Amino acid sequence: MSSIKIESVVKEKNRMGECPVWEERENALVYVDINSQKVCRWNSVTNEVHSVSVDARVGSVALRKCGGYVIALGTRFAFLNWETESVTTIAELEQDKPNNRFNDGKVDPKGRFFAGTMAEETEPGVRARHQGALYTLFPDYSVVKQLDQVDISNGLDWSLDHRTFFHIDSLAYAVHAFDYDVHTGKIACCKVLYQLEKEEQMPDGMCIDAEGKLWVACIDGGRVIRIDPETGKRIQTVKLPASRITSCCFGGKDYSEMYVTSAYDGLDKAALAKEPQAGEIFKVIGFCFFQLKDLNILGWLVLVQIWHLCPQI
Repeated sequence: MSSIKIESVVKEKNRMGECPVWEERENALVYVDINSQKVCRWNSVTNEVHSVSVDARVGSVALRKCGGYVIALGTRFAFLNWETESVTTIAELEQDKPNNRFNDGKVDPKGRFFAGTMAEETEPGVRARHQGALYTLFPDYSVVKQLDQVDISNGLDWSLDHRTFFHIDSLAYAVHAFDYDVHTGKIACCKVLYQLEKEEQMPDGMCIDAEGKLWVACIDGGRVIRIDPETGKRIQTVKLPASRITSCCFGGKDYSEMYVTSAYDGLDKAALAKEPQAGEIFKVIGFCFFQLKDLNILGWLVLVQIWHLCPQI
């Protein structure tokens, strides 16, 4: 049996921490604080956090092969040069939906950047329904809409054999599985893989482990859950010391550590008093399924987070 241990590693609190990505070349965790309009990087060696402010809410970030990042902010795709703190727009979308913004995103096994949109709340708990979509940014800068009529496009990942695409639309309270053509980047034939239970609350970000099992962050549920895609069953729950758990990824020297982001926006003063660690980032260790023999798979898990093309702009 594994012995799970949880530690807060980034104590600089995030209003809405999201989209963690392990950057091996920097020994760092890259993530966004959506509501603070920042892309952040925590150095695991020095324990320092550096951030770059951008001009809109930034929903997701991914690594570029040549350095720097590709981000989805506002309703546009862009490159972020970390050294100069400059943002270069690649494509602008949904200009007819001024209340929309990008949310979660991730790179597929061939270097395509998938990211989805959502409508912002017009007041607490109120938002226009079915206004979001899921897009793919290809290395030639072309953009394809994969899904329409989405409420809150959120967690996403691919099976280890690259034949299945997993996606969360949060207001469906479910994880969906699609057939995936890794050669074309097209998705098809959606089915419900897992329907969240009441105590799990709303699904948010998601990642996959070396055994091909999915980990789903449950916002307002204070946990991450492990799902077996073969059976559609929950097989493990890890509870964390904050209720607004937003996303997760694996990282560290041998990718045996899970990093979990959280948020404090949405909590009132009474809730914040009960959750002093809300908005921090947690490291979870002690999983029994990670061994050195899995490093060849984990090497793929590194590559899947890197946007391949390195244009000169």
